[in-house]
Amino acid sequence: MDFIALDFETATHERNSACELGICIVENGQIKETKSWLIKPPSFPYFSYHNMAVHGITPEDVQLAPTFAEVWYEIENLMYGNLMIAHNASFDAAVLRACLEHYGFFKPNLSYLCSIGVAKRAWKDLKSYGLKNLAEYHQIKFNHHRADADAQVCAQLSLLSFERLMITNNDEVRDVFGKRFKIL
Repeated sequence: MDFIALDFETATHERNSACELGICIVENGQIKETKSWLIKPPSFPYFSYHNMAVHGITPEDVQLAPTFAEVWYEIENLMYGNLMIAHNASFDAAVLRACLEHYGFFKPNLSYLCSIGVAKRAWKDLKSYGLKNLAEYHQIKFNHHRADADAQVCAQLSLLSFERLMITNNDEVRDVFGKRFKIL
């Protein structure tokens, strides 16, 4: 089982305002590495008060950070050929698309899957499938709304879901969730 779990935090309501990106790399069913980048968004120095209240990232934190354009090639290499999984994937995919469009990059041919749908299939009787609630259910502690921590928990929950569903490889993921796969 190979995939990357991805999470963005944004500075404003604009989807191209990524201010942090976290990626957790899963190879052979094991978490290999989790990486994160603070990103100076196009809106800099403006950050929405609401967004800062959620993730705690401020303009001062990203003042010297690279732009999305400056980190994209490293990120693209991590994503190349991998399935992307995100919790509430429609948001993260929209942020990725908006950042790529803003900087004039081509969208990669990337399949993605939402870990909420995966968790709903694995645990049918839960009241909530939010990242925090699923983590609490599995007794996983993390720094919620920081991109690296959210990406890693997304990866952990996805692996637990696949294990519960007895899915052991990417072909089986495609067989079971094929209709839920989206293309960036």
